[in-house]
Amino acid sequence: MPGYILKRFLMMIPTLLVISFIVFVIIQLPPGDYLETYIAELESQGETVDKEKIAFLRQEYGLDEPFMVQYAGWIKGFLVGDFGYSFEYDLPVSEVVGDRMMLTVIVSIVTILFTWIVAFPIGIYSATHQYSWGDYGMTFLGFLGVATPNFLLALVMLYFANVWFGTSIGGLMDPQYLDQPWSWGKIKSVLEHLWIPVIVIGTSGTASMIRRLRANLLDELEKQYVMTGKAKGLPPGKLLRKYPLRMALNFFVADIGSILPSIISGAEIVAVVLSLPTTGPMMLSALQSQDMYLAGSFLLFLATLTVVGMLVSDLLLAMLDPRIRLQGSASS
Repeated sequence: MPGYILKRFLMMIPTLLVISFIVFVIIQLPPGDYLETYIAELESQGETVDKEKIAFLRQEYGLDEPFMVQYAGWIKGFLVGDFGYSFEYDLPVSEVVGDRMMLTVIVSIVTILFTWIVAFPIGIYSATHQYSWGDYGMTFLGFLGVATPNFLLALVMLYFANVWFGTSIGGLMDPQYLDQPWSWGKIKSVLEHLWIPVIVIGTSGTASMIRRLRANLLDELEKQYVMTGKAKGLPPGKLLRKYPLRMALNFFVADIGSILPSIISGAEIVAVVLSLPTTGPMMLSALQSQDMYLAGSFLLFLATLTVVGMLVSDLLLAMLDPRIRLQGSASS
């Protein structure tokens, strides 16, 4: 196991280098850069352009340097915690992200917990009570959750939250706490608003997870080892927990590789509809405005979390399912 982990970590280095190069190529593909777009917008509005500031930014961040020189400088900055400069916000990327990253992590982690807490018992009940009224009801709710667009559910939840609970529409906190330091009042305001995006974002994920858990568990319950366990008199609950449920959970663990990046990206469309101060809308805005260092930092964060998530899921799968081996053994 230690040798496998070390090998995977060593493989991650060239993988991330290749991904970083591709990301830098992509963010450089559109013609021009943010500064040129910024100058054109100011001139179209009849405003003056601070030529000295533009020239300083170009020189400071090497925008007038060859492509490979810019790429090398960007990667070197990442190694020392310098993610570059956001031209749109006129601040270093690390300062721009700030509270948005924390709020995104909070929303994503709570949504993941909500999805698992709801999906597990419903999926298990639906599989162990196949073709019952409860199973039909859960199946209907699952299809309804998958079919309902998140943005439509977001609008409905905003209305009922405002009418029934008096919660201010949009955002993750009351307006007076925006751009304010963290306090107990701000934390309470976040908790008051948090349940809306959690339910909206988690609904479709919960519904699809219920369907997948039900299908996987039904497949395991029909296998021969379950029949043998029943014949030997194992209690149904113990038999379910010890074998079929463990095997049916493989896809939950395998999903970690995609769950970790979602902690940073969040649900972009829902975030826009709900006016959430998370990183999703900021990433979309950075890509649209060609704010290259901010956009590139987000994309490289997502790639890094994906690679790390795949490693974590592989290790957890090997611990959960004894049929999975990380390394092949020589056979005589």
